[in-house]
Amino acid sequence: MQKIRNIAVIAHVDHGKTTLVDGLLSQSGTFGSHEHHDERAMDSNDLEKERGITILSKNTAIRYKDHKINIIDTPGHADFGGEVERVLKMVDGVLLLVDAYEGVMPQTKFVVKKMIALGKKPIVVINKIDKPSAEPDRVVDEVFDLFVAMDATEEQLEFPIVYAAARDGIAKMDMDDEDGNFECLFESIINDIPEPEGDAENAAQAQVFTLDYDNYVGKIGIARIFNGTLKKGDSVMLAKADGELVKGRLSKLIGFHGLNRMEIDTAEAGDIVAFAGFETVDVGDSVVDPTNPMPLDPMHIEEPTLSVVFSVNDSPLAGTEGKHVTSNKIKDRLEQEMQTNVAMKLEVIGEGKFKVSGRGELQITVLAENMRREDFEFGISRPEVIVKEIEGVKCEPFEHLVIDVPDDFTGTIIERLGKRKAEMKSMVPMGEGYTRIEFEIPARGLIGFRGQFLTDTKGEGVMNHSFMDFRPYSGTVESRQYGALISMENGVALAYSIFNLQDRGSMFIAPQDKVYEGMIIGEHSRSNDLSVNPIKGKQQSNVRSSGADEAIKLVPPRDMNLEKALEWIEDDELLEVTPKNIRIRKRLLSETERKRASRK
Repeated sequence: MQKIRNIAVIAHVDHGKTTLVDGLLSQSGTFGSHEHHDERAMDSNDLEKERGITILSKNTAIRYKDHKINIIDTPGHADFGGEVERVLKMVDGVLLLVDAYEGVMPQTKFVVKKMIALGKKPIVVINKIDKPSAEPDRVVDEVFDLFVAMDATEEQLEFPIVYAAARDGIAKMDMDDEDGNFECLFESIINDIPEPEGDAENAAQAQVFTLDYDNYVGKIGIARIFNGTLKKGDSVMLAKADGELVKGRLSKLIGFHGLNRMEIDTAEAGDIVAFAGFETVDVGDSVVDPTNPMPLDPMHIEEPTLSVVFSVNDSPLAGTEGKHVTSNKIKDRLEQEMQTNVAMKLEVIGEGKFKVSGRGELQITVLAENMRREDFEFGISRPEVIVKEIEGVKCEPFEHLVIDVPDDFTGTIIERLGKRKAEMKSMVPMGEGYTRIEFEIPARGLIGFRGQFLTDTKGEGVMNHSFMDFRPYSGTVESRQYGALISMENGVALAYSIFNLQDRGSMFIAPQDKVYEGMIIGEHSRSNDLSVNPIKGKQQSNVRSSGADEAIKLVPPRDMNLEKALEWIEDDELLEVTPKNIRIRKRLLSETERKRASRK
């Protein structure tokens, strides 16, 4: 039986997790000297590379001496928390990566809580020790306190610590040692992480923890083998969560080496492999021996907390920019997403309307952005929080919010959050002119807060939040303070009229942009909506006017990307998403219809 170690890498967004995995890959010699690999090789999706975040959990395998180390890279955003939980069940130990200055962040807590509950053994890596402001000792204490607060066992509390600067490939066991390479980290993984349990001679048992899709072989399940041996071509059974057993055979068995996948013939207990042959495979299903089926416990996935409605675009400009515009195309694409993305749910709620629920705004905007790049065109409604009835009481999800802001802005932020029904739990000075404030806030109160928060803190504040639990409904939360500037004509916007409208508020459009009646072209400087005409040209006459030579000076339009626009809109507005533009519009385009509706 080969020697295997299975580990997950856990960290907060931007603490250098993917960079660390890159370093492990290159220093173990998994990438040959002739193979060139990208920086952040694990982030494979365009959006991941652009935003610098990891969205899906990836796996890779490293050979070190005579051991095979399976590493699973997990996402750090709470929106993708459903992924993290499943990954933890598949591994025997965890590399917990913490930034040497920022210390323990809320997402780290979210994951540590899961890790400790499942009894996994951690190795703590303090990263970015080369930062001038690094305080590794303080951070080690923070991690220890967190473990104690989460009821860690004695064994978990005796965690090894590795100090590293992953970007430069440096690691050491003590701050006073000389800089070494990742050798000490590899040794620590092999010595401190327990061997996988299970025996290759037993009846087969494997559990699927993530899915993939291939155009040739269809749905692929990626699973950890807990017992027994899987061979290509074997007849096996798939045990579903509801107890149903599906017969089939393994048409393909795929192993991991570095970032490459290759077909293999057999795999033994303890290893992580991908397999094809079952169209109905789902996360949490077990692959079992047909003669002696012993399914593993199905997994529970975090409930979605937020939903938006995707709809067919019905604006006057519909179909002019995108390729895929019909409800069937949109439905097929959303169903395909649901096949591999387990934390999201889809329900059809009307002609051409699809309700998509997920763990947060980020998860939904990532899906929308991917679809936009694939030439889809659709409308999105304002995100709504999913409300549950618990024992007859209407309950809504609450989030744990942690904010780091410069001291001068604390007052503003506390006041803003107060209006959004947040409750302050603690306030601690962080040094260097920053304060860390913790709140408990209804998830509704967070919708649209990030944009306002960045403006209020002049871009210097950092906010992070993670899901806590469902609590009784907390009344209405204040929303956007300003009204909208709505176009009353169809046509092309002209510089002259935009120039005259600038005093009324901030614009979202530039000259020569197409506009239509009911489209929102800017934010009003007051709280009411205002209908304006952005296509009015200058009156020409044959008399030279005194103001003829005044140059038109335009303020650049406000850049509204998907996230900002989704946070900005209200219930009576929609986002029109096309491959080229993101426009904001009223649900009812004509002003008379809007007036009629407001009277009801």
